[in-house]
This record gives sequence, structure tokens and C-alpha cells, in this order.
Amino acid sequence: MTPVPSKKVILMADDDADDRLLAGDALQESRAESDLRFVENGEELMDYLLRRGRYLEAAAAPRPHLILLDLNMPLKDGREALREIKGHPDLRRIPVVILTTSNADTDIGALYDLGANSFITKPFQFEALVKVMRIIDQYWFQSVELPKV
Repeated sequence: MTPVPSKKVILMADDDADDRLLAGDALQESRAESDLRFVENGEELMDYLLRRGRYLEAAAAPRPHLILLDLNMPLKDGREALREIKGHPDLRRIPVVILTTSNADTDIGALYDLGANSFITKPFQFEALVKVMRIIDQYWFQSVELPKV
């Protein structure tokens, strides 16, 4: 049996190292009690979720309670990863929040059609990102009921 993590696991897929660093700092600053883990592209995201490659061991890849997904990544972009996640019977219940710099109306509608649970445009200011991370924590982990992981 897989041990249940004491903190809620957020898995962030983003190829930008600076964005990953800022997200980690913002989550810490928001005082959220979450374990933020990172992957750098859609292929690595799917390896993590399906426990392939370096993520074979459950301890290396605890099931996320929430996925933060960037759209524009190498190897497999966020749209392709979202389509794969929402089409997989063991993964489709994991909420996916699109967190990206893109805010084109056509992207937003298409992403909800693919099964995105929320769409948030990445703020450029750190304090705004802290606020976003606080809201994500409050909404997804303190307000709604999520399925068991």
C-alpha cells in the first residue's frame, strides 16, 4: 500500500526554471501546507503520473492532488498532456489548473473543452503570484472535496 503523504501534493509542469523557482517561493510565502513537486515538460509529467522511468518508485512520485500545467513546453506541450491525462481512466480525476502566460480566448475555451478544471494567467509580479498560490491552496485544499488519491 502506498503511504499517504502528510501534505497535499501539487505537481507543477513548467519548462522555465525561473517560473518553477518563483512558484516554489510564492507557495512558501503564501504559507500553504503543500508539497510542490516539479517536472519540466509534458513527457516527464506523464512519466511521473504513470510511474515510468525515474518515477517507478511510489516515493519518487506520490500521486498529486492537483496539477499546475504550463502550455508551452518542449517534447509534449500542455495541451497534449492535458488531453492524455483527461483521457486516462486512472488520471482523469486529478484536477488540472492551467497556469500559463497565454491568455488568448481561443486557448481558454479549447482547454476547458479538453477537461481543464481552471485557467489562470501567470502574474508577472511576485506578490500577485503569492496571492494566486494562496487562492489555489484555499480553493482546492480547504474548500472543495477532492477524490481520494
